[in-house]
Amino acid sequence: MAKLQKQDSEIAKLIKLEEERQRTSLEMIPSENHSSSAVREALGSILTDKYAEGYPGKRYYAGLKYYDILETLCQNRAKKLFKVAHANVQPYSGSPANAAVYMAVCEPGDTIMGLALPMGGHLTHGWKVNFSAKFYNSVQYGVNEKTGLIDYEEMAKLVQEKKPKLIFVGATAYSRIFDWKKLGEIADSVGAYLCSDIAHIAGLVAGGAHPSPVPYVHIVSTTTHKTLRGPRGGLIMITEKGLAKDPELAKKIDKAIFPGLQGGPHMHQVAAIAVCLKEASTPAFKKYAKQIVKNAKALAEELKKLGFKLVTDGTDNHLILVDLRNKNIGGPEAQDLLELAGITINKNTIPFDPNPPFKPSGIRMGTPAITSRGMKEKDMAKIAGWINEVISKPNSVKKVRLEIAKFCKKFPLPK
Repeated sequence: MAKLQKQDSEIAKLIKLEEERQRTSLEMIPSENHSSSAVREALGSILTDKYAEGYPGKRYYAGLKYYDILETLCQNRAKKLFKVAHANVQPYSGSPANAAVYMAVCEPGDTIMGLALPMGGHLTHGWKVNFSAKFYNSVQYGVNEKTGLIDYEEMAKLVQEKKPKLIFVGATAYSRIFDWKKLGEIADSVGAYLCSDIAHIAGLVAGGAHPSPVPYVHIVSTTTHKTLRGPRGGLIMITEKGLAKDPELAKKIDKAIFPGLQGGPHMHQVAAIAVCLKEASTPAFKKYAKQIVKNAKALAEELKKLGFKLVTDGTDNHLILVDLRNKNIGGPEAQDLLELAGITINKNTIPFDPNPPFKPSGIRMGTPAITSRGMKEKDMAKIAGWINEVISKPNSVKKVRLEIAKFCKKFPLPK
């Protein structure tokens, strides 16, 4: 960063400090990952200097010959990787992508459904403080209080009663596999559009470590970071089933993104997405995706051995949700202690949490970033031990911090 150091040493210093923090710590928030240097090079390229309003072949500015080629390439890579009929690669991130889905298929006031945020869902799936509940008639489904699993029978009854126009399925804190076939049948029973928001599991789907929703849903939305290991960005994809339901669906989505919600796409971001999609199409990435799940399962089992109570009693994907009430510590306190020790997780509500959102009873952790650094199942036992030591003996924080910094030297950040 020689030029940045000379031009703005304050910013250069902060970047270097953050790089050092990541290098010597365990990044275990499940929505975070380490992108490749190739992705970051594309993201920091001269492509950031140009406006490209519109779509390939139909732009509003001149000088976009190479941008048309780039965006088409990115679209085609997404279509091939996820086996979809259409891909819009312009969403700035996941929330704008979901907003475009609503805009494309709903009118204000229409009934929509999604998994409630306290049950593991996402804000944009109809939670009361979000635009999705303010502009639409939001009905929320949940999970079984005993198992923590989605109750498909109860959901089906609710769908029959409320008859939503659009159903969102996806989560930020749900550790089990979605039954896409059953969900498709539930949506089809009332003629609803079904959108699978795979933001958390996109990399697992691409790598064959989680079943794909594509045969059973109409729309797929996702972010491009998290398990996909790309830049922060979004995708909206239309399936063959979606086009069979609504032949104009792809056009509606494109119009919702531009000019409906966004201006010019961030073409440096599109380029970086294209790079990550190419990376995700390799045999090495398939192996990586499967290792994420192996590591998460191993970590879950080690935590259970140490007396931690896990929501759903385990995991099938990249994340673990821990109920800390039997450990006599709150989520915020555990988060802060673990951060001091060099383990970055986040406080999180658990289903039917008796505590308020900013003082939740749980913590959420995941394995994408540590798997990107090459850690395997045997390393999960060490990590679980450190988590237990810090939570059970807070005065061990400094000792554990030194041990983790030493441990991290064996696993450099990905190139």
